[in-house]
Amino acid sequence: MSSLRLPEVICIGPGAAKSLAAFCASLGKGPVRIVADSSTWAAMGAEAERELIAAGLPTRATVFEDSRLAADARSIMRLLVDDDAKEKLYLAVGSGTITDIVRFAAHRTGRDFVSLATAPSVDAYSSIVAPLVIDGTKKTVSASAPIAVFADTEALARAPRPMIAAGFGDMICKFSAVADWRLGALIWNESFDEAIARRSAAAAQACVEAASAIGAAKPEGLKALMAALVESGLCMAEAGHSRPASGAEHQYSHYWEMRLLAEGRAPILHGLKVGIGTLETARLWDIVRATSKEAAAELLARSRLPTRAAEEARIRKAYGAAADETIAAHGRFLAMGEADYGALKKKILLAWDEILGFARAVPGSSETRRLLVVAGCPTDPRKLGLGRREIALGLKSAHYIRDRFTVKKLVLILGLLTRQ
Repeated sequence: MSSLRLPEVICIGPGAAKSLAAFCASLGKGPVRIVADSSTWAAMGAEAERELIAAGLPTRATVFEDSRLAADARSIMRLLVDDDAKEKLYLAVGSGTITDIVRFAAHRTGRDFVSLATAPSVDAYSSIVAPLVIDGTKKTVSASAPIAVFADTEALARAPRPMIAAGFGDMICKFSAVADWRLGALIWNESFDEAIARRSAAAAQACVEAASAIGAAKPEGLKALMAALVESGLCMAEAGHSRPASGAEHQYSHYWEMRLLAEGRAPILHGLKVGIGTLETARLWDIVRATSKEAAAELLARSRLPTRAAEEARIRKAYGAAADETIAAHGRFLAMGEADYGALKKKILLAWDEILGFARAVPGSSETRRLLVVAGCPTDPRKLGLGRREIALGLKSAHYIRDRFTVKKLVLILGLLTRQ
């Protein structure tokens, strides 16, 4: 990816707004379009505006007032309508949602953007993809990485504790996500990069080591968390997709987000849902880890390919209006015949020793639960406001999102989970 452009500057520390203004002034690009919501404007937007003006850069602002702001077509259109052809630079002041809106707009208008993080809540800051909600369905589309990322540690410490917890939830998942990526490369012929996989896991490990400081919102913990989140975004950018940071646990989060949007309900922080998903995937990896090669052989011998009609019926039950698009995204699995399924099972069995190695790299479910609690993350999806039925549907049906081979699909093929 020779044309890939990654952040030129990453600055995490006190006085970030002043450093940001100096950087923007050095670019010679203006006016600057500041994009924020009402909360992030109060947190850092107004200060950034003052520093930019003091540095000689005129500014204009788009401040979203919607308490249920989403990175969707409506928000993107609002920004583009506010836009001015004279503007040369976007400044995204916020966390995941604001950054995704801006990165998409910057990509499509051919402009640069700078990120000013207000919470260590997501790994999206340095990513080159944007997860958008289009017609009620979560879609990951090509977008731009910021040319620079700034984060003020004092502002990060003032962030709501659930947002800090969400950042940890979005990082603790990388062990499982990397294991899923390895599994997808081995079984489903997905592209893979060993160096990036190791970097992603190392970023997660840094957060594990700082879990207590993160849970207490100490500056050193938040700096470690923010650095790990940026590194995770860089891993995705360099890989050209979200695989280094997103596996089965993100599918659970995406499913629940789609349900909330379809029903017009308040959003739940992405990383908190990912944390719940990570606990579930840790449990699945526990199951894999406890399955010997001999037991796997017996299970695979009994495994039968589900009919396409049955699978489509399950998708329609779980996804409603988004079912057709989900079926299309899952097409490679649905198109498998008996010979394909037999070859897949054989491939799994031959690779079982390697798969057990992947499983051993994932913290167990009890350790994952402990770390989530230390960092202040909920471990019960009902505490997030999810109902029993939608929790059950997500746990059973989220794997239909995207054409990816994950631990959830592996355990289903083994027959260690029911499809009903």
